[in-house]
Amino acid sequence: MDITKHYLVPKDIILSEEEKKELLEKYKVSLSDLPKIKISDPALKNLNAKPGDIVKIIRNNPWIGEEIYYRVVVED
Repeated sequence: MDITKHYLVPKDIILSEEEKKELLEKYKVSLSDLPKIKISDPALKNLNAKPGDIVKIIRNNPWIGEEIYYRVVVED
């Protein structure tokens, strides 16, 4: 079973280098300031993520709508 197809699993997108730069500048943070996600996380299986990538996680909240989170990919 592909867990990424389940309706409760949020959508994950890897940011481009330009999007990554804009995000870090907008919030005035560095990669080390962002929450981490391990490269072995099942949600990253089909994304071909590599350490240092930033993943945009889009969750649908039934009460407030769409929520966006960011995580930096790290080694195990």
